Amino acid sequence: MAGHIQDRWFKTDTDSNGQSVRTRTDRHGAGMRYRARYVGPDGTEKSQSFPDGQKRRAEQWLTKIKADMDGGRYIDPKAGRITFRQYAEKWLNSLTTDPTTKEPVAVQIRRHAIPYLGSRPLASFKPEHIRDWLAELERAVPASSYRRVIFASVSGVFTAAVEDDHLHRNPCKATTVTAPGPNNRRVIPWSAERVFSVRAALPDQYRAAVDLGAGCGLRQGEILGLPVDEIGFDAGWLHVGYQVKVSGGKLVFALPKRNKERDVPLADSVAHALKEHMEAHPPVAVTLPWMRTDGQPITKRLLFVRPDGVGAVRRTDFNTRFWKPALVAAGVIPEPKPGERHQAAREHGMHALRHFYASVLLDAGENIKALSTYLGHTDPGFTLRVYTHLMPSSDGRSRKAVDSMYGARTVM
Repeated sequence: MAGHIQDRWFKTDTDSNGQSVRTRTDRHGAGMRYRARYVGPDGTEKSQSFPDGQKRRAEQWLTKIKADMDGGRYIDPKAGRITFRQYAEKWLNSLTTDPTTKEPVAVQIRRHAIPYLGSRPLASFKPEHIRDWLAELERAVPASSYRRVIFASVSGVFTAAVEDDHLHRNPCKATTVTAPGPNNRRVIPWSAERVFSVRAALPDQYRAAVDLGAGCGLRQGEILGLPVDEIGFDAGWLHVGYQVKVSGGKLVFALPKRNKERDVPLADSVAHALKEHMEAHPPVAVTLPWMRTDGQPITKRLLFVRPDGVGAVRRTDFNTRFWKPALVAAGVIPEPKPGERHQAAREHGMHALRHFYASVLLDAGENIKALSTYLGHTDPGFTLRVYTHLMPSSDGRSRKAVDSMYGARTVM
């Protein structure tokens, strides 16, 4: 047996005859009687107290401690008593990723996990607790894709806790826990008519933003953070190396998503639209910190700035003041009632322009690898999974090839 058990109610003394006798201590009859003690792997003494009548339980506890040590499964009892809230906050503070990546994870943990899981000690977690939490999460967050992201962040906390010896296993990885599934809804691209209707409904100074989304596949932050010196009018290429993001509640310049810079073909029609935009609305120098609020300030001449002509455009402001009213004008979403906000239109955000761009390129026969590069995806397989249903079918291509061959000849 590892360690030993101390009986706090009795002590061993030596009487006048030199014999050992048990005598009551000052604590006799009060508080926990047995104290199980052992030395942990870190060389410090650990202990657990048990009430009168539970010496056998104390012995079993020490036996389990020894078995866990021998089997490499030992967890410090004090470490296991740390709550999910305490550990998650410590984990968040230790993240070394850039602030713009760290902030969404912090929101996911603090808003959707800590209120439900925060008070429970780490060592007490079982798969059932994760299943109960996922049921609550499904009621609070309708979007399966976002629930999947939140679940991954929470699982990351538990994985770190396992590696830090706070619990044996990650309860999120139990076979009885089913992670939220990916969003299997097929992308339905906008029609060209809708794209240009929304474009026409935007204020003149923001219409070229649609050309960059629908004609180059840029993300919203990349559009709002596009400097004029990244546009290669002569070469016919556009370099995507910046975006405007929110960090600590303030706008910053940052690299594109996943730090993945890229070059995108610049079609003549899009180049012409950008030149017209720049003639009517000359680029404005904007200074923002790089990557984080205390980052090195850099200055770029941006194509799109606030309506007052000063400063970069905040995405949420643009969506509320300009994008959704344009969706209403184009008949995409209904006009809100007086005093109400526009309805949620996740599938009709500016990301819809990227889907349109992808559909145009695939319809023209572009390959998935090239499209993945232009969109800035890390994995062409992801691009294929999202857009495979938009690719022309092989039988359709076969008919078109044969028809083209026959069309070039006079059938006798």
